Amino acid sequence: MYHEQYMQKAVKEALLNIRENRGGPFAAVVVKDGKIIAVGTNEVTTANDPTAHAEVQAIRKACQKLGTFQLTDCVLYTSCEPCPMCLGAIYWARFKEVYYCFTRDEAAHIGFDDAFIYNELPLVPHARTIPAKHFTLDLSSDENPFMQWQNKHDKIKY
Repeated sequence: MYHEQYMQKAVKEALLNIRENRGGPFAAVVVKDGKIIAVGTNEVTTANDPTAHAEVQAIRKACQKLGTFQLTDCVLYTSCEPCPMCLGAIYWARFKEVYYCFTRDEAAHIGFDDAFIYNELPLVPHARTIPAKHFTLDLSSDENPFMQWQNKHDKIKY
């Protein structure tokens, strides 16, 4: 029963987001130990930020509130199946579970189609619609951030 109340909250926040003209029909709720930690809504158009998806907004708020960059003891309830960007953020945050209400097919039906991005992911970087090209520099170990990180003794791993 408790899953239903958190999903209802996500859907109600998505409806409110539309009614208040803050963005698309998406909202997400982060729950820890049976308590809502954070709520995020889609603010792409109002924030002029293509990364301001509901899940990302909720993750940012939850991490700030909890003072951590990992949400391993948290559950995410989202109004829609996460897009590839949000799915990546969910994995980086290390949620223990994710529940969604509407599917990506239902989202595509109303104009939010992520199929293009899903289709681009398996392609090699230079073959994508927005090609990514490997560019190397001749760097000394002091100028190389990867070598510096590898040799750093007090780094916080994630």
